[in-house]
Amino acid sequence: MRFIPLIIARPEVQMAIDEAVMIARIEEKVEDTVRLYIFKPSSITIGRFQSVEYDVDLEKCKELEIPVVRRITGGGSVFHDQYGEITYSAVIGEDSYKGLKNVEESYRTIASPLVEALREVGLNGGFSGLNDIIANGKKISGSAQTRRKGVILQHGTFMYATRLDILASVLKVSQKKLQDKGVRSIWERVTTLEREGIKLSREEVYNILRDKFLEKFPLEEGKLTDYELELAEELLEERYGKEEWNFQR
Repeated sequence: MRFIPLIIARPEVQMAIDEAVMIARIEEKVEDTVRLYIFKPSSITIGRFQSVEYDVDLEKCKELEIPVVRRITGGGSVFHDQYGEITYSAVIGEDSYKGLKNVEESYRTIASPLVEALREVGLNGGFSGLNDIIANGKKISGSAQTRRKGVILQHGTFMYATRLDILASVLKVSQKKLQDKGVRSIWERVTTLEREGIKLSREEVYNILRDKFLEKFPLEEGKLTDYELELAEELLEERYGKEEWNFQR
């Protein structure tokens, strides 16, 4: 398996890279791949079938210069804080590990290094529901997934110092959704390492996550191929860089 070191880039570039790696893996031109990355500037990604207008305060995003990009994975809208969140991405064949054909088991297998990272810093971390990770009872990470031709793309967040005031201002979280979770506000639902009393730098968090993925999977450091970079450029032009894709109803 291949590990791609930290890439810092705009959201449309990150989403194009994720899909390019998936296509290359389907075509058997690259091996299973894990990478860690950061959105710059802070951004919102929205699930493949979600409504931007329903989930995102576009006026507030415009004011704060926060771009919005649609993912090919499911799930809802996510705020990615360039100053407080690292995203992981895994592209892996369903046959690479036992249990990956089962959706719930695959989420937990692929995201298990994040739980181990929480334990490394002294937090009681674990899985909740299908695709969330909690720390001390509050959500600190969420993941999303898509599958094509026997290959899984799963990516998700790790919030170490996300500015939750900005998150709450740009995402429209319905009261019904909060009530379904048994909480009254997003502050009761979501947390970060910093809110739990653990203040770490980006580099420290990155190193912990990288080490935990290296412990879980037989990864060797590599880089994106020319083919993947060319694919990413095409996807950027044809999809992720276009309003028709990002704001489709």
